[in-house]
Amino acid sequence: MEDKGYTLDGTVDLRGQPVLSSLTGKWKACIFILVYQVLERLAYYGVGANLVSYMTTQLHKDVVSSITSVNNWTGLSYITPILGAYIADSYMGRFWTIILSLFIYAIGLVLLVLTTSLKSLTPTCANGICRGESNLQLTLFYLSLHIIAIGSGAAKPNMSTFGADQFDDFNPKEQELRVSFFNWWTFNGSCGCLMATLFVVYIQERFGWGLGYGLAAIGFLLASVTFFLGTPNYRHKCREARSPTMDIIKVPLVAFRNRKLQLPSNLAELHEFELNHYISSGSRKIHHTPHFRFLDKAAIKKSNTDISNPPCTVTQVEGTELVLGMFQIWLLTLIPSNIWAVEATMSVKQGATLERRLGPNFHFPAASLWSFVTITVLIVLPIYDLYFTPFMRRRTGNHRGITLLQRIGIGVAIQVIAIAITYVVEIRRMDVILKQHIVGPEEVVPMSIFWLLPQNILLGVADAFLVTGLLEFFYDQSPEEMKVLGTTFYTSMVASGNYFNSFLVTVIDIFTRKMGHKSWIGNNLNDCRLDYYYAFLFVISALNFGVFLWVSSGYIYKKENTITTEVNDLDI
Repeated sequence: MEDKGYTLDGTVDLRGQPVLSSLTGKWKACIFILVYQVLERLAYYGVGANLVSYMTTQLHKDVVSSITSVNNWTGLSYITPILGAYIADSYMGRFWTIILSLFIYAIGLVLLVLTTSLKSLTPTCANGICRGESNLQLTLFYLSLHIIAIGSGAAKPNMSTFGADQFDDFNPKEQELRVSFFNWWTFNGSCGCLMATLFVVYIQERFGWGLGYGLAAIGFLLASVTFFLGTPNYRHKCREARSPTMDIIKVPLVAFRNRKLQLPSNLAELHEFELNHYISSGSRKIHHTPHFRFLDKAAIKKSNTDISNPPCTVTQVEGTELVLGMFQIWLLTLIPSNIWAVEATMSVKQGATLERRLGPNFHFPAASLWSFVTITVLIVLPIYDLYFTPFMRRRTGNHRGITLLQRIGIGVAIQVIAIAITYVVEIRRMDVILKQHIVGPEEVVPMSIFWLLPQNILLGVADAFLVTGLLEFFYDQSPEEMKVLGTTFYTSMVASGNYFNSFLVTVIDIFTRKMGHKSWIGNNLNDCRLDYYYAFLFVISALNFGVFLWVSSGYIYKKENTITTEVNDLDI
């Protein structure tokens, strides 16, 4: 195929025909996907960034229930990617799952615009008396949000994975380009998020919620049109007829059934197909590793093996072991993802207590602190991609410059430093409160909000390493037939981090109150021990980083068949 200019990894077009490397994929395809990412993130955050304000001011709901509703909605939008991944890997493939997801997404946005624009569907106020929302209004509003969560969630893992598919697995030059793709994917997502919170949110509050949500819907429409325009340039991975997720269940069961059998001294005696079988079927052979040796028993050949129930192959066993290895890393990212939740909640509340005046008529919004995180990411990622990666590539010989876990580890380490600075700044805030005898929740602490700037900048640098590194790690280390499902490790990590943060805050508040001491996290941040909370976060983050270093030092990266000379002989 190489002589004919076809791709080496067996990718095809929508009709199932081999595609020419020079005419498809790479940046000529990814430019459409990256533009989609900017516009879709603008639409998503245009809906979610100011949702609490809409619920409290327009639906007249209390703050606690509004925050709970938004947290549940956000969690749903980061859990539903598992559903989208399963459908893509097992039934429809990435492209058609994306199409279905966008259709669902569009229905939700249209319904949201209608419920926030039509007077018959929105609560009204007259002479200072507000008419409560009807059951129909609430039902349609929450239905639209849940439809959006399902559509956006199902599209998330498929779109990033589909973008990475545009680079040939067996072409070294395209492998280097894929590294850049994940950097620019994160960069463009941050751009869309920043645009939504700076412009769409302003329009919602200044000119009307219906218009603001309408702009979010227009952004989504443009995103969808842009994605469709790139269709002739896209490469598609062939999908296996069987469900690859069944291996995760089958391998441990077969290994348990064979638990009393002895592993052969020569691992070559384990059940495995010849390389040509994988090449002809368009799948990948995964080489054996010494991790999780007990699962190797699933591949033991028995003399009395039932033909209808053959042993698992080494590739099936290794695929399951890869998922277990990724799960180890996933567990160690719960603390860092918890810090992301702290960025958007506690840091904002902390900033609201500080001096925010910038001139006689302007107060710096505490919620805008996070924008420094986003702006830092937008600055660091191009530097990382254009300068740091080529510099390290020349010294390490690794096409990524540094390994995936090294990149993640750097992000975690910077995050630990940022939390330490957060603790020091809070100590300073508490000292000012003590000296100024401040006790009331509405009293302003005479200390500039920009004391919080260094920690937010460091968190932005950490995110530039951590977010992209995790997304690429879970894509790269997933078995070929489970790429989308593997990517949901990242989205589920974000959701779990938010839920874990809520759980942690609740437990700490209840525990410290029961101990008879002042609550670490109270409604009045001027009369609590937030410094203890940040110290606790620093300790668990530092311990988590130590465990991460230990686990990552023993991690063995996936090794698949990459013999392009044999792939070239494949007759698609």
